[in-house]
Amino acid sequence: MKDEGIVAFVTNNSFLDDFSFDGMRKHLGLDFSKIYVLDLGGNVRQNPKLSGTTHNVFGIQVGVSLNLLVKKKDTKSTEIFYASVGEDWRKEAKYSYLDEKQQVSQVDWQIIAPDKKHTWLTEGMHSEFDEFFPLGSKEAKKAKTETVGVFFKFYGLGVSTNRDAWAYNFNQEVLAENMQRTIEVYNKQVDKWLNRDDKGAEVDDFVLYDDSRISWDGTLKGDLNKGKKALFSLEKIRRSLYRPFTKSNLFFDRMLNNSVYLFPKFFPTLTTENENRVICLAGVGDRKGFGCLISNLIPSLDLAFEKNQCFPFYTYNEDGTVRTDNITDWTLNHFQNHYQDTTITKWAIFHYVYGLLHHPIYREKYAANLKRELPRLPMVADFWAFSKSGEKLADLHLNYEHQAPYPLKAIENPKVPFSLKVEKMRLSKDKRQLKYNDFLTLDGIPERVFDYKLGNRSALDWVIDQYRIKVDKRSGIINDPNRQDDEEYILELVKKVITVSLETLKVIEALPSWTN
Repeated sequence: MKDEGIVAFVTNNSFLDDFSFDGMRKHLGLDFSKIYVLDLGGNVRQNPKLSGTTHNVFGIQVGVSLNLLVKKKDTKSTEIFYASVGEDWRKEAKYSYLDEKQQVSQVDWQIIAPDKKHTWLTEGMHSEFDEFFPLGSKEAKKAKTETVGVFFKFYGLGVSTNRDAWAYNFNQEVLAENMQRTIEVYNKQVDKWLNRDDKGAEVDDFVLYDDSRISWDGTLKGDLNKGKKALFSLEKIRRSLYRPFTKSNLFFDRMLNNSVYLFPKFFPTLTTENENRVICLAGVGDRKGFGCLISNLIPSLDLAFEKNQCFPFYTYNEDGTVRTDNITDWTLNHFQNHYQDTTITKWAIFHYVYGLLHHPIYREKYAANLKRELPRLPMVADFWAFSKSGEKLADLHLNYEHQAPYPLKAIENPKVPFSLKVEKMRLSKDKRQLKYNDFLTLDGIPERVFDYKLGNRSALDWVIDQYRIKVDKRSGIINDPNRQDDEEYILELVKKVITVSLETLKVIEALPSWTN
């Protein structure tokens, strides 16, 4: 196509609203005079109520769109026409619709006016969100000079191992044994690679594929290709917040983790866990529902949300020295000047952020915006109300193991020997009882405890899901949460997380209605 022409094609419809296609939408608008998009929906991955075989025109998992792009000479502006079928339409109804609409003129189009970020589908988005204060930005992270206009200088994704069964375990000794074993296998592979006869061999064709001994990914293969050997050290075993209110042991290592991102600067040593805090929240494009959770441990990438982004209070050199405030001086001055209050501190601002991110109206109103970019926060009228509430929430969520256990009724089975060992806990259909094990059932779970959600699960659901004995199918590795030194830990944890959930809801419900 040169100056004029038409392009018609059928494709995945994700380019319509996915933030990663902002550039594509921008250039489509620059290159074509008229753009027609008929959105046939059917994205099963985004809407679990749909069925690929029932609702998708091709019986696939991703959405579908019909696209017609028209290019004319000397056209100065682009018109974008959009139409969609009902989200719940079955494929037969969509076929009938297409049979009926034989001409472009027969479709009831709506004209789209893209925003400055080249977003086409702006339904549910609020333009004032752009005027709020961003938590962070890529530009601020790269800046060599003083950072202005953001809350935090640095932020980063949670740790991604790509081999969780190997790199995590509730039992520190088991984790150490697993990692020593797989490191030995890896290092032998490095020796074989360096001494290979066929120097033209490809790494993918060379390495040992045995899931019971080693788990490969592109990063580890790249290290092998360079002849780099792995080193085991007990100092690399760190405590991690693997899932909400679920602490595990992590082998924290650049080679054996797919990516540690910035966490060697956020929690470089055990000592930093005593003073540093990170606010973890849903990343851009999250499909599980916006949420946040504070931690003083290294969190995983999939903590409770997709692409967990983490904002620390401090950053350090990788040896743990040179502690630096991550909330900028500019931010502190900005808040003190705005509120005419010199008693505002950086910790008060940190807790303000945590409190406001929990506000249900903020989450609901800006849900569409939060799917497309990291949070931006307004300067609300009552700073201290949100800061103090955020501090209460932070204390609850950080110190959940020290909260008072909720008084559940214990129903013991006299036909079964006494045991507090968990294999897999199960809720009753009405969710009022929890079958702890064959010996013990816990009764009297408050209904509203399930209203406190992190991602698509309640806090209690996360604990029930994580605290069970798991056997990894590929490696055969057993991950057992039961503690020989504290057999009541899981039982007490269940009760304490119920307390945390109820108290969290109280704090959230007491938040003031906010105005800028």
